[in-house]
Amino acid sequence: MTIPYILAVDDDPEVLGTLTRALSREGFEVGRATSGFDALRLLADRQPDLLLLDIIMPGLDGLAVCRKIRAEDRYSDLTILFLTARGQTDDVVAGLDAGGDDYLIKPFEVAELIARVRALIRRTQRNVITASPVLDVGLLHLDSSMHQATVAEGSPIQLTATEHRLLRYLMEHTNQALSPQHLLEAVWDYPPNTGDPDLVRAHVRNLRAKLEKGDDSMRLIRTIHGVGYMISG
Repeated sequence: MTIPYILAVDDDPEVLGTLTRALSREGFEVGRATSGFDALRLLADRQPDLLLLDIIMPGLDGLAVCRKIRAEDRYSDLTILFLTARGQTDDVVAGLDAGGDDYLIKPFEVAELIARVRALIRRTQRNVITASPVLDVGLLHLDSSMHQATVAEGSPIQLTATEHRLLRYLMEHTNQALSPQHLLEAVWDYPPNTGDPDLVRAHVRNLRAKLEKGDDSMRLIRTIHGVGYMISG
């Protein structure tokens, strides 16, 4: 079995050391970068199974790194876990908008770090579609082999790995109102009663922006107030 490779990026040597020791003890292979520029250089040589990316860094910060990564289709499957200081909620929102999959608040407990990393790695390894790669629901067409969606007769829309998993799950469960907690368990592979519902809300918002392009009359993902989200068949 291949050992998962994780690239940890942080300009704080103490944090980077903690990440490296904790993940290495758990049997992961760990690469290290101390800047956004180093991260892009290492990514060009080898794509990791998971990228741990600090947001606040001098020169090229984590948000800029993430945007550069998401601009290239070859990195559409790369899972990105942002690291951000406590209280910087605007950074969290910006990170998810830039294409991040999840976030972890610093300072963090090592046990929480490992649990989050393991969930994301499991999700990545399970990202093989055993059913038909193509789904059609109403105006929505999803090609899982390409991680692309189209609306009506429009152009293909490239999705990140998390956006793809979330949209596919909603399309596979049409006419069902799914709560954020249910989606955290099903899509993010979180244990019951863990995770942040705001994570789901941010990704739904990003999906709507890509699919609906500001057209309020085209509400493909419906909000069921007090419950969650639903795609109608």
